[in-house]
Amino acid sequence: MPEPEDKKVQIINTLKEKSLLKQKVFDNTFEWFNVVKDLLKNLSRDVNNNLGNVDSRIKMEYTDRSSFDAQLKVAGDLLLFSMHSNIFQFDREHPAWKTPYIQKNKNNAYSGMINIYNFLYDSFKYSRLDDLGYLIARIFINHENQYLVEGKRQMGMLFSNYGNEPITRSSLQVIISTAIQYSLEFDLLVPPYDTVKIATVGQAEEKIQHSRIITGKRLGFQFNSDDVLLKNQNET
Repeated sequence: MPEPEDKKVQIINTLKEKSLLKQKVFDNTFEWFNVVKDLLKNLSRDVNNNLGNVDSRIKMEYTDRSSFDAQLKVAGDLLLFSMHSNIFQFDREHPAWKTPYIQKNKNNAYSGMINIYNFLYDSFKYSRLDDLGYLIARIFINHENQYLVEGKRQMGMLFSNYGNEPITRSSLQVIISTAIQYSLEFDLLVPPYDTVKIATVGQAEEKIQHSRIITGKRLGFQFNSDDVLLKNQNET
């Protein structure tokens, strides 16, 4: 059994190495998340200026919700950008482990995470708490500002070459623009008849179109993890 002094040394070494590494990852991710916020705010202003005197309902609305959350209303859609406050390591089945970048240094597998969700704006406007949103992309950033993007296959997103391409404002602009375009083209489908053929009196009283009947862009249709596309997978 290890001596108490040996255990203390192990704790100190772990704090110096892994914990310090995770703090660096967090700082990088938080710094770039603030860049995301700045890009969203500027994009909202620029797009609205170019739209001119059109129906105000189609204009963009940027909202800084908290240190780790920001949202962009785009016509009838709402994109929620959310940074997780914790640091993650890719699981051993993740394709990132096959990259030379991680194989040569496992510390490169620790990343911060920024998620991009697509909701219907009306879900928030009418407090439809049971409505569904979809994770359409997530951005991973590590201690060297290297990044990797996972996204839905339908997005056709340009994925980074992990370990060879540090994140930049320009790459974030591409990710944001692609996510917005995808959400605009990802249409709300009529839910299958059998899922909405029965309504409660309470739902009728609240007006069925604004009720707690669950609404989502692909309700009743599969929207599975196998739709996720990585650049590394796409190139093999």
